[in-house]
Amino acid sequence: MRFKLTAAFGAAALTLAGCVAPLPTAGPMPMPTAPVMTAPAPTVLDAASRAQARTVINAEMQKRLPGANVTAYTDCIMSNATTAELIDIAQMSRSGATGTADSVAAIVSRPATTQCIAGAARST
Repeated sequence: MRFKLTAAFGAAALTLAGCVAPLPTAGPMPMPTAPVMTAPAPTVLDAASRAQARTVINAEMQKRLPGANVTAYTDCIMSNATTAELIDIAQMSRSGATGTADSVAAIVSRPATTQCIAGAARST
């Protein structure tokens, strides 16, 4: 009788052993890293940045139209640029990065900007 009970318990243990889910092995815990603190991107165009962007745009227009009074053209570009674009132009010029000419050209290529520049050219 003991043998039958032992065999029955052994068979039950083997049957139940197939129902047990394998446990994941514990590996090394990753070290927590300190959060990287970055300065938030500016969203407001302050007076200094606006003046810097105007200076850069004026210089780019002078390169393309040497000897011409480009103040009216600069005004057209400034009024048709987004705040983000003006901030980018100002920041690029402060850091010495290239690409301000491409940014100005992108703004000039817009229909509203070209119409404004054409109107300014007619009036001068």
